[in-house]
Amino acid sequence: MADIMTLKKFEALSPFEIKDELINLAKEKSKTSQSAFLNAGRGNPNWIATTPREGFFLLGQFAITESKRVMEHPAGIGGMPQADGIAHRLEAWLDKHSDMPGAGFLSAMTKFAVKKFGFDKDAFVHELVDSIIGDNYPVPDRILFHNERIVQEYLQWAMCGEPRPAGKFDLYAVEGGTAAMCYIFKSLKANRLLHPGDTIALGTPIFTPYLEMTHLEDYDLKVVHVRAPQENRFQFTDDELKKLEDPKIKAFFVVNPGNPTGMAMNKETIGKIAKLVKTKRPDLMLLTDDVYGTFVDDFRSLLGELPHNTIGVYSYSKYFGCTGWRLGVIATHEDNIFDKMIAKLPAADVKALDKRYGALTLEPRKVKFIDRIVADSRDVALNHTAGLSLPQQVMMSLFSLSEMMDSEKHYQKACKEIVHRRMKIMIEALGLEVPPNPNFDAYYGLIDFEFWARKNVGNDAVDYLKKNIHPLDLAFRLAEAYGIVLLNGGGFEAPNWSLRVSLANLPDEAYEQIGRGVRMIARGYRDMHEASSLVPAK
Repeated sequence: MADIMTLKKFEALSPFEIKDELINLAKEKSKTSQSAFLNAGRGNPNWIATTPREGFFLLGQFAITESKRVMEHPAGIGGMPQADGIAHRLEAWLDKHSDMPGAGFLSAMTKFAVKKFGFDKDAFVHELVDSIIGDNYPVPDRILFHNERIVQEYLQWAMCGEPRPAGKFDLYAVEGGTAAMCYIFKSLKANRLLHPGDTIALGTPIFTPYLEMTHLEDYDLKVVHVRAPQENRFQFTDDELKKLEDPKIKAFFVVNPGNPTGMAMNKETIGKIAKLVKTKRPDLMLLTDDVYGTFVDDFRSLLGELPHNTIGVYSYSKYFGCTGWRLGVIATHEDNIFDKMIAKLPAADVKALDKRYGALTLEPRKVKFIDRIVADSRDVALNHTAGLSLPQQVMMSLFSLSEMMDSEKHYQKACKEIVHRRMKIMIEALGLEVPPNPNFDAYYGLIDFEFWARKNVGNDAVDYLKKNIHPLDLAFRLAEAYGIVLLNGGGFEAPNWSLRVSLANLPDEAYEQIGRGVRMIARGYRDMHEASSLVPAK
């Protein structure tokens, strides 16, 4: 077992880097014993959405026939699919291949989209077919025309909730939520909305990269933590929210539902933030990362409540089991404070930005903030080849439409049932009773080991533990003794003696083993405490 000095060296590392060390220990354990290697440290779900994927792969086959219809060379060269009459040809082809997986979905999907959005049939089907072939650069570069309409509607359900905000959102399709974060940070700095030395607030506990990026020399931001303590069921307290009244705080970044807590902001908390922004901080920039919102009933994002102040980030990765597809979206409202703040910058800054974006247009001051994010993602000079790959955008459309067509929400109910079942298994193995909470997504769970241990092994043992054992010992001991990988909560600004467990990526039975493993570690600590009390004082 690692000693305190060794563990102290790991304090500076992200939990995601410590994870690699834990994985090595856990794998060694599984080689030398009958213990299974159980990695609940990463949030990659172990299920996938099959229906839209069946549609995607069948659509690709039709697209090849469209290419060959235009040109078929013996060397294996085809042409570029043509729009005229393509919807009718797809319908006829699907009738002919009605026994193929995905045929029923594709047929219903095209009819649904054309009716719901008033699309021109040929234009919509051609966008899908030409994009799945991937024979053109993305045009528009920010997001394809039909895909933007579809994803806007999906995000109204996935992020905004009720009441539905008026107006529309401008979207940028990106390579997952991680790319969204990088692009947003870069553009906030480039457009003089955040300067090195500025102060921002982070809603903590929070996904570790938000803690780490702010301190990079690229940004060098000062950070105020707005805490959501467990004692308040991981909702921000009034005293913590009051920090946002300070005009020095330029922006407030949140992950909602939380990672690692799994807790969504309730209506009361969102109402308090909305009141604060509207009455005291109308200039406060908000960034909300809402990846797990689809796992909470009646979810409401700050994007829905405060659309003018908010940059929204959404990733399809977790809900549809598609982390490898890299599908994410940045959303800003068509009427937003970011464009207005850029317009009011000092003359020298406005002139510098005219020069930065001058190669894109004769009127650079009219370039929206969302389009500046696109340009900045390619260092402006390569803006003409910006944009998410077109086959990825097709998959985004199909995922979105499959959810919209599921009026009974069978898929959502099934996903939620999976994670809640696993949570129930784990808390029973831990010997806990946890009251239901409608704001809990059950995608991640935060095991507060200190709180649990005080109830189960006693205050004296826990006091001994905190005095003599490094908090990281808990994660290391679990990996080395039981082959279980969980992330240390302290790396997320959660309590030091806590562990984040993903309830999405392991078979159900693994969560009983995780609960038992934590209990066994606690007994070991209790035994260490009892043994120490038998040693006579010097």
